[in-house]
Amino acid sequence: MSQLLHFSSLNPDAPIIDPLDSIQRLHDRISMLQVVSNLKVSERNQVLDVPRQHFFSDSETMMKNSDDLIKKLGFPLIAKPLMADGSETSHKMYLVFDKEGLDKLESRRIIMQEFVNHGGIIFKVYVVGDFVKCVKRKSLPDIKEDKLVTLKGLLPFSQISNLEEKTDCGDGGGGGEFDRVEMPPVDFVEEVAKAMKEETGISLLNFDVIRDARDANRYLIIDINYFPGYEKIPNYESVLTDFLLNSMEKNKSGDVSMVREHDDD
Repeated sequence: MSQLLHFSSLNPDAPIIDPLDSIQRLHDRISMLQVVSNLKVSERNQVLDVPRQHFFSDSETMMKNSDDLIKKLGFPLIAKPLMADGSETSHKMYLVFDKEGLDKLESRRIIMQEFVNHGGIIFKVYVVGDFVKCVKRKSLPDIKEDKLVTLKGLLPFSQISNLEEKTDCGDGGGGGEFDRVEMPPVDFVEEVAKAMKEETGISLLNFDVIRDARDANRYLIIDINYFPGYEKIPNYESVLTDFLLNSMEKNKSGDVSMVREHDDD
């Protein structure tokens, strides 16, 4: 980060697409989801929300408050590191099924988040300037009450596939139940994407959305990522190059509002 700031000071004419302070906001899983509460979205049938979560400085503090945590959020719980900075540690996440599982967590700066059943489908929304694309992918399977009582301890996300029951949902590439899953309304997704871009001051991002299995109009944003893997969307090369060329043109013409430091107020 200091190298980029130094480079920028030596090259003041080089356009800054997304300010570093704005990007840092998405590296913290608390400030990341606080973004959602600030979004200006019109009143409509669809409700935008985030999962409930609690932060603990270490696992020992969490265990001292475990009864209150369980009372408020219940099981299963998702355990996530506070930082979402792309490091190996930031991807170490667990699904926790009971108090024994909580006791097995040995982490510092940990977030415990409620698990919301969502039909095993996640909607990934990619934003490149004014371009918005929503795709659906397979996600964590639903965990019903009768299933939960048979699960013990905790499970790393890398082993979650062991929970899945055999269905015709496919691998996210088409077929069966997966194809029948309805996408969120396009105008809703585009409005949220626009509000997200305005609130964060960031033009290159992705956010992950789930739909509450108990309420088809309740959507929860569970993650916001800076500069995601755009190769997952069709024709991403032309989308990115068009955006970068347009950014350069705006910079040359003196319209640098979208490339200078984001005004936090």
